[in-house]
Amino acid sequence: MDADDRPIGRILTRREVLALLGISAATLLTGCGAAAETPASNAPAASPVQPDTPATFAAQPELSPVATLAPTATPIESSVIATTVPTASPAAIGSRPVPACVVRPEQTEGPYFVDTQLNRSDIRSDPASGVVKEGLPLLLTFVVSQVGSAGCAPLSGALVDIWHCDAQGVYSGVRDPRIDTRGQQWLRGYQMTGADGVATFTTIYPGWYPGRTVHIHFKIRATNATGQVYDFTSQLYFDDAISNAVFVQAPYADRGRRATLNQNDSIFRQSGSQLMLNLTPLDQGYAATFEIGVDLGEG
Repeated sequence: MDADDRPIGRILTRREVLALLGISAATLLTGCGAAAETPASNAPAASPVQPDTPATFAAQPELSPVATLAPTATPIESSVIATTVPTASPAAIGSRPVPACVVRPEQTEGPYFVDTQLNRSDIRSDPASGVVKEGLPLLLTFVVSQVGSAGCAPLSGALVDIWHCDAQGVYSGVRDPRIDTRGQQWLRGYQMTGADGVATFTTIYPGWYPGRTVHIHFKIRATNATGQVYDFTSQLYFDDAISNAVFVQAPYADRGRRATLNQNDSIFRQSGSQLMLNLTPLDQGYAATFEIGVDLGEG
């Protein structure tokens, strides 16, 4: 896989954000507390993937642009694939997250987005072959809120897509000079947010490929009150020390040493520090919660 991600979309300026919300930056970030990051030495040991197996973002020193959903002509469809949702210890994950006005920057979609319309929580398998991708389990929860003139509220009915490479740095459903995976759909899927604005996925810790640091792509699509469909696209990142500890384990270890860390990735350097996942160790793998507020252009 090559690092030829392309820029898209538009984000609001600080002045536009404050004009939109009519509240102070301090109020906007209420509910976004700092959380200690797990040391690399505490990385759980990788274990075989079971077919049926949150942390918060630290307060930002600068107000980042609010996630502004760009209009799109793509309709939101619902194609259901049944899966069993894995569980994790409540003590490990904490109580159900509450949506908050947490602003995030938009980043490039990249060349490997495929609109598979796979509605499923566990994205580790290929629906056609049943093959399950091996890797350290990752329970990833999105908490999506809608930003408006009256403040923030949970955004229900939003379509949250994620996609990323496997432990060997390969994406499904695409062809590049190294490999052709067209027709395969592992590590891709979407969930609709519930009344609480929450969408949860079970996946694996991503691998890496030349030119990019470790990351997960995500896209949020929603329809506003006028029927206009909007979308917002960005990426999630991981602490390099934790990635290094994960990558000495199977099935990641045979890749050798990666050359691109966060600080060497040109896309991460644009605003990646505001898109970091804080990970909570589980008995097998990690859990993370990512909060984001989006603007549907309703004033």
